[in-house]
Amino acid sequence: MNIFAISGLVNGIVAITFGILVISKNCRDRANQIFFFMTLSLAVWAFSYWQWLLSTNYDAAILWVRILSIGSLFIPVFFYHWVILLINGKTGINKIVLWLAYITAVIILFFARSNLFIAGLEKKSSFIFWPNPGSVYDVYFSYVYVGLITYTLYLLLRAYPKELDQNKRGQLLYVILGAALGFGGGLTNFPLWWNVNIPPYGNFLVAAFPFLLGYSVLKYKLFNAKTITAELIAFALWAFTLIITFLAESTLLRLVYGFFSILMGIGGVILIKAVYKTENLAKKLGVANERLKELDALKTEFISFATHQLRAPITAIKGYTSEILEGDFGSVPDNLKAPAEVIMESSSSLAVLVDDYLNVSRIEQGKMKYEFSDFNLGDLVNEVANEQRPSVEKKGLKLEVKVDGGPPGGEAGAQIHATAAKLNR
Repeated sequence: MNIFAISGLVNGIVAITFGILVISKNCRDRANQIFFFMTLSLAVWAFSYWQWLLSTNYDAAILWVRILSIGSLFIPVFFYHWVILLINGKTGINKIVLWLAYITAVIILFFARSNLFIAGLEKKSSFIFWPNPGSVYDVYFSYVYVGLITYTLYLLLRAYPKELDQNKRGQLLYVILGAALGFGGGLTNFPLWWNVNIPPYGNFLVAAFPFLLGYSVLKYKLFNAKTITAELIAFALWAFTLIITFLAESTLLRLVYGFFSILMGIGGVILIKAVYKTENLAKKLGVANERLKELDALKTEFISFATHQLRAPITAIKGYTSEILEGDFGSVPDNLKAPAEVIMESSSSLAVLVDDYLNVSRIEQGKMKYEFSDFNLGDLVNEVANEQRPSVEKKGLKLEVKVDGGPPGGEAGAQIHATAAKLNR
């Protein structure tokens, strides 16, 4: 099979696939709708290009040439329309140019079946049926293909350095690259129309146009990267088997490859659905995780608030109980001393508990402050022992602490021996 015919087949499959991928994401989005029409026009041109180069008689060849020319007529128009939507440039002169582009394309369309558009076919280079342009085709090539595409690229190149959003800037870069490769490759089809012997080798680059533009839409509209990867893998496998099907020489091979192509398509759909489910589950888990973080933060704030509020009454209870036991309010009857001491011990324990909760809250909030310094561990042990000795002795125990310490911060540190023996009564 003619390699240039194969390029048309590949271009058509890539174009229609990415058109469907983009429109399926959001069919109500105006830019997605225009993108789909653009890729549809490209697919009409590409598939007709494929059939044209496979034609063995004049009538079939010129029919496909006229159809592909209609497809190519609207590609630059839809591309321009899509770009001004992309860069928010549908105002002033751009809006006038858009209207003129559509009107010009519709007027040229009326001449699609006349010799003023396609003057005829003849053998050129290695091609049996290559078209000659009519005067209306000259208008299309000069003003629609060259003029409109050049102006569109100018708008893109002007918008790129001014764009501050990095995502949008990356999207514009893909669009510029795809347009340069696609339209540059498509441009190599035209020299033979005017009898310049340059074969259309750049036609293989046309597939980069829908691929890069479609990828820019899928990636920079924040669709999940895993989903995009799964779609592209499924598309690549399906496209490969489909191309092999069309290239098969025998009917039996076409049936076999066609069967595998259908299986690849079904498998691709199943794969993409599975990725979608995984993506949705991941999103739900992400939302739940964020909610848990919010609840945890609220819990920490509540504990911090509650502990702060509890410290004031506990301090008051301890203070007044201490004053009562010390006789500041007069002598305390013997039958009230024991309950007052219980109140004192319980409030002290509660104060320690509140401080612990407050410290936990500070740690979770990252507000815990630590002070590091050298100190004598023996002194600290003696201080703690003295604080606890009254409580120990009330239990009928005797606390003895022996500290053999070195200098503060020394390597030897302190050797501490603490014993509690039952008091003899």
